[in-house]
Amino acid sequence: MASSSIKTLEDLLGEGVSDRGVLVRSDLNVPLDDDGNITDPGRITASVPTLKALSDAGAKVIVTAHLGRPKGGPDPKLSLAPVAKALGEQLGRHVQLAGDVVGTDALARAEGLTDGDILLLENVRFDARETSKDDAERMALARQLVELVGEDGAFVSDGFGVVHRKQASVYDVATLLPHYAGTLVAAEVKVLEQLTTSTDRPYAVVLGGSKVSDKLAVIESLAKKADSLIIGGGMCFTFLASQGVSVGSSLLEEGMIETCRKLLDTYADVIHVPVDIVVADKFAADATAEVVAADKIPDDKMGLDIGPGSVERFTTLLSNAKTVFWNGPMGVFEFPAFAAGTKGVAEAIIAATGKGGFSVVGGGDSAAAVRQLGLDEEGFSHISTGGGASLEYLEGKKLPGIAVLEEE
Repeated sequence: MASSSIKTLEDLLGEGVSDRGVLVRSDLNVPLDDDGNITDPGRITASVPTLKALSDAGAKVIVTAHLGRPKGGPDPKLSLAPVAKALGEQLGRHVQLAGDVVGTDALARAEGLTDGDILLLENVRFDARETSKDDAERMALARQLVELVGEDGAFVSDGFGVVHRKQASVYDVATLLPHYAGTLVAAEVKVLEQLTTSTDRPYAVVLGGSKVSDKLAVIESLAKKADSLIIGGGMCFTFLASQGVSVGSSLLEEGMIETCRKLLDTYADVIHVPVDIVVADKFAADATAEVVAADKIPDDKMGLDIGPGSVERFTTLLSNAKTVFWNGPMGVFEFPAFAAGTKGVAEAIIAATGKGGFSVVGGGDSAAAVRQLGLDEEGFSHISTGGGASLEYLEGKKLPGIAVLEEE
């Protein structure tokens, strides 16, 4: 998946964008609390360089993005209003928010744009055609999005978190307009190419998260390539259960036990599971934490983090790594009593990076954990904005939103 054939933002700016409409697909899918406040603005911050460069160069910028998973229609709780406000604050300029996706308000606002203006369309997933499996439905929405920027418009793909989706604002619009990779997408592809082509060894992979089934393909793919593959998070309990260990009331995928057993048999010298676990009697921030051996989890307790012995063991494995890919927390880092595992492993990755290693944090919860736990983001070589996209790239899958950019 060579990026050399993809035109970039620099190419577009070189052609000139003053007085031109530019449609940008950004990833502004930030987490919100119950009151609608943004709890981690990382993706907004990451989208700013491309939008600022276009605005400063005099483009009429129209941004399309999604938030959450609305059920094919408008949902006030998933409006991009708080995102528009936060984006405006980071850009230092007003960002208009259209009241619809491609309706009368979006059209009227698009027609009224002057050079350097930025218009954010309402949540693109409020229109069910965005995620439709019907090519004609998606294309109909794509044509309406293109109408907003006009015949001499351009498309900039800058939402790396969605490039693994064949959706109207990601894929179909790129078939209708001259297309370019934004700063963020270009940087992400370059980093992932480095991970897949010129990996310095030892190569360590750290995988967490709740379900083995979500990460099975990437486990199978990376177990063949990595020198060590560390398993933590909720999915470690299915691996432990496959060794005949009781995991109490911990998260368990019964249907994946045999698969995990085969993986451990095949890659016994590569896959590493925790040796101790932090358990509690309930899933709550105020639950009493207790450290037990991985094969001594009480029947009435659930594992919510890896233990200090596991952190020590994994730190040793990571200490001489020249390349590290990390995706998924080691435990329920949102609760302070169960955050030490994630923090300890993250600090080991930072230490390896400090010794000249190349480290990539694979988006999503891992990136949120880095910020929430107060870790230095500069301590990692790269923090991805797209967890699912990163994983699919490393599995060797073709990402529709990248493949379409390579086409003339």
